[in-house]
This record gives sequence, C-alpha cells and structure tokens, in this order.
Amino acid sequence: MPSVMVRRNEDGKLLFYVAKKDLEEVITAVERDTPEEWGGEVTLSDGETFYIDPISPPPTFPTTLRFKRVD
Repeated sequence: MPSVMVRRNEDGKLLFYVAKKDLEEVITAVERDTPEEWGGEVTLSDGETFYIDPISPPPTFPTTLRFKRVD
C-alpha cells in the first residue's frame, strides 16, 4: 500500500505521485467523485488502477493517502 501524494496541477487535473517509484500520472477516473465522498477505484493515465476506501467528506488537495494497487 503506497503512500500517494494527490494534488491538482495548473490545469486543475488531479495528479497521483508515488515518491518511492518516482511515478507521477494524471488521474483520469475516480469511481466516486461527489460532494459527499471521494474514492473507490482510481484510474491513471498510464492505465494502472488503484483503490482507496471512499472518504467522506472528500479530502482537500494536496493530501497524502494510502492506496492499494488493483491487479
């Protein structure tokens, strides 16, 4: 379960950054992205998928969260 920094870039898109792997990708889809909750399956621009239990209320970005890799 990597610790992931999630922040917005200058275009307003969410970036997913894992320091230990020097991985930085744009988040292209989030299973649950509403004013009430944020999370579930998260898809990155390189096709990788990660999971985080939905967070209610949604976090403010930037933040560091723990994700699981979906195989």
